Amino acid sequence: MTKRSAIHLTAEQEEELTRITQSRTESVASVQRANVLLKYAQGQRISRIALDIKTNRPLVERCIDRALTFGPLQALRDIPRPGCPPRITEEARAWVLSLACSKPAEYGYAHESWTYSLLLKHVRDNYERLGHLCLAKFGKGRLHTILAKSNIKPHKISYYLERKDPEFDEKMATVLCVYKEVEMLNADTCDRSSVTVSYDEKPGIQALKNIAADLMPAPNKHPCVSRDYEYKRLGTVSLLAAIDLHTGEVTSLVRDRHRSKEFVEFLDILDCKHPKEWKIRMVLDNHAAHISKETQAYLKKHPDRFEFVFTPKHGPWLNLIEVFFSKIVRSFLRHIRVQSKEELVERIYRGIEQINQEPVIFRWRYKMDEIIAA
Repeated sequence: MTKRSAIHLTAEQEEELTRITQSRTESVASVQRANVLLKYAQGQRISRIALDIKTNRPLVERCIDRALTFGPLQALRDIPRPGCPPRITEEARAWVLSLACSKPAEYGYAHESWTYSLLLKHVRDNYERLGHLCLAKFGKGRLHTILAKSNIKPHKISYYLERKDPEFDEKMATVLCVYKEVEMLNADTCDRSSVTVSYDEKPGIQALKNIAADLMPAPNKHPCVSRDYEYKRLGTVSLLAAIDLHTGEVTSLVRDRHRSKEFVEFLDILDCKHPKEWKIRMVLDNHAAHISKETQAYLKKHPDRFEFVFTPKHGPWLNLIEVFFSKIVRSFLRHIRVQSKEELVERIYRGIEQINQEPVIFRWRYKMDEIIAA
């Protein structure tokens, strides 16, 4: 028999093997093999090593042979084996994935998206015709495994917003520079000669009337307000609002609609509210009423009074007034019920008036330190 060569360990290898032999988290096989290699490197005989670690000689020999072939540390792990051949071929797997990445309507179904049951039914109905006989016993569990490995979820739909404005980045930078300039002006104590407001409309605020009276909470009986599920629609109103980015005060106008006529009326309110020598800068979206002929005619009558900074299309999140709208939806507009549309208008004005008693200055914070004002 050929005598085996000696194993010469480096300082790092010896330190790592020693650590493994003292570890309480490594596998038993790794600890055992590390002991074998350390003892063999110290010159002990194979029979003595097998006796010390209470195992058999073939196991020790296999461990030493792996270390001589692949290295001491690599010998601690089992050599990867080919395993049994896959039951589902790569062609069949690719076919299933291609089905999941297409729409059911392409195959004559009424569904908009696949369900697991529908996809499994289609596979079972067509696998034999396409020659994928390995899918004869294809089940929902194997289908889930194939889709999960490729991170495919054909039963779900996630939404995205396509950028249709070719000048999106430029307009976004302009809006953010305005916010940066406002922040710098707010930090300065000098007198201002302009005001910057964030403006938008919130249409479709519903006036809903209860058919039956609300039942208020009762101790140990009803923990919350009980409300009859039926209600009556009294119409809708639109809220036109602008928040002063310097003081946090909200200017509001509630009307049935939000056309050019109502927008010009709101501009007139801002014009009367601020000193005549001030420039009124408005951050607003691309609604048709903001650029209509009626609006342009009003602006011509008030030259150098208003400056519009438009957010990019499909970029409402750049307008700070949206934060205010979110706030009122989660506060006084939440679960609101009224007896008339006039009551809804009055309560909207009352809620905004209460907010103005303790105004909050809205600031843009995301990556503001990276914005350099021109």
